[in-house]
Amino acid sequence: MKFIQAHQRILKLLLLFFATSSFIVLHTQKPTLYLIGDSTVRNTNRPQCGWGEMIGSFFDTTQISISNQAMAGRSTRTFIKEKRWEKVLSTLQQGDYVIMQFGHNEGSKPDTSRNGYRGVLRGTGEDSVSLTWKDSSIEVVHSYGWYLRKFIREAKEKGATPIVCSMIPRNQWTDGKVRLANNDFGKWAKEVAESEGVFFIDLNNITAEKYNVLGEAEVAKLFYKDHTHTNEDGAKINAASVVEGMKLLNGLSLINYLLK
Repeated sequence: MKFIQAHQRILKLLLLFFATSSFIVLHTQKPTLYLIGDSTVRNTNRPQCGWGEMIGSFFDTTQISISNQAMAGRSTRTFIKEKRWEKVLSTLQQGDYVIMQFGHNEGSKPDTSRNGYRGVLRGTGEDSVSLTWKDSSIEVVHSYGWYLRKFIREAKEKGATPIVCSMIPRNQWTDGKVRLANNDFGKWAKEVAESEGVFFIDLNNITAEKYNVLGEAEVAKLFYKDHTHTNEDGAKINAASVVEGMKLLNGLSLINYLLK
């Protein structure tokens, strides 16, 4: 009897040890900030550079990890179709964060041509179109807003905090001012964030204000070869804009991981 009682006490102590150890591991594991988007977030074609590659310098990376899963040339549609979002979901955990910034590759009419394979339906509606590829496979293409809602809702299901960004402005000017995306993709990103009750960073407007102060000639130095892709200096400005946008948001715990 004494042997059995002693054995039971040892078993209880072992169970308590493992339960306590698991609790400590769960509560000391660093959260991860995931970034998803296109080449304006991650671009390995130097000297072009995405802002997601520069944003780590603003964070205390001993307290939070940064996983930049953005990929050049992707739209919301192809990011999902290529299972890149599925990869993020496979490791996404409660307490993590997801910043999403798309819009540069969505604009073409969706079809199976070389020009249309990335395109989505414009707006935020629930409408869709079915496309038949050469191999007879069928793809249902949705609106820009539909894809953003998918990212948001599935991130929430994992216990993560989604943050929507409007796209960075292109180096395009009208009457001495940078053209904004406030009538299409920037507007739709904001509408989806508001309707889903998640955080929104108006990256398009925050950075455009900086460009307007710098002027067209100086801003041209921040881009390489085209009007969409920044160099490292431009990426640093955009990363700083993302952080500024974070600080404007009430209740965003992600700012607790910024360097003081």
